Formats: sequence, C-alpha cells, structure tokens
Amino acid sequence: MAMQAAKRANIRLPPEVNRILYIRNLPYKITAEEMYDIFGKYGPIRQIRVGNTPETRGTAYVVYEDIFDAKNACDHLSGFNVCNRYLVVLYYNANRVRPSPRGEGGGCAPGEGGGPGLCSWAGGGGGWGAQGSSHSSVSLQAFQKMDTKKKEEQLKLLKEKYGINTDPPK
Repeated sequence: MAMQAAKRANIRLPPEVNRILYIRNLPYKITAEEMYDIFGKYGPIRQIRVGNTPETRGTAYVVYEDIFDAKNACDHLSGFNVCNRYLVVLYYNANRVRPSPRGEGGGCAPGEGGGPGLCSWAGGGGGWGAQGSSHSSVSLQAFQKMDTKKKEEQLKLLKEKYGINTDPPK
C-alpha cells in the first residue's frame, strides 16, 4: 500500500483530471446500489448524485475520495454497457456547467454554487438526488441561498392552485 502511494506521488496527471466524474447515458431506473456496484470497484466513493428531474435524468455525478481512483474509473467505465446503454464518463468541468433553459438546475454539480438558476449541491435542489456515503455533502463547500422571494411566490401560487390555506385562524 505504501509502495503504491509512493508511485502515485511521482505521477503527474493532466489538468482536466479530478475526483468528480460526470456520467451520461445512464438508464433512468438505475438504483443507488447499482451505481455503487459499478463505480465502487475502482475505489472509495464519497458521494453519488443521480439526476431525478426530466432535465437531469440519465446523468449522475460520482465523487471519489482519491483522484487516482476517479481516473481509473473514468478510463475503464467510458463505453461500459449498462442495460444496453453505453456510459459516457467525463471528468467534471466547472466551465461547462450551465443552467437549463427553464432556469432550474440541470448542469450543476458538486462544488458548484447555487445562485438563482443553478442548483444547490448542499441543499439538494436542482434535480440531483443524493446517494452519498457517510460523508456529508455540506463539507464540500458552502453555497449561496436560492432566491427566497421567487420561491415564496412559487409557493403562494401552488397554495392558491390547490386551495391550501396555512394562515392561522382568527
């Protein structure tokens, strides 16, 4: 084990390599256990986020504990066949992240902010479901709060639509 660590210390990785992988072309019905079975073979995983809205379905983010494990998984799982779908495994690139056309999350990932129009990694918004290990996703980074006024207006509209009155009786 110490010998592997010594070898790894001398290896210089390309700049695009990082601990976070972005996976596309996943089956919509893939479970957390299946994700851990596939990606866990390459090293300890800190967290997995699977897309759960129409804009993010079929995609996921996998965060490894070690950058070399992430590189190994990316190298071996690109093109891997899962339920007759060939996985597209890429390194997470913050410059490529962009909000969806409707202004909701969709291109947000671990370590990315949560201003209006983007998802919040720590808050779980933007259509990404957490299937993390025992580590907290909050430890990755602190994020800005969503536009609360906009959210309050959306809540008010939903209450009116469904006839919900949460005001205390007089």
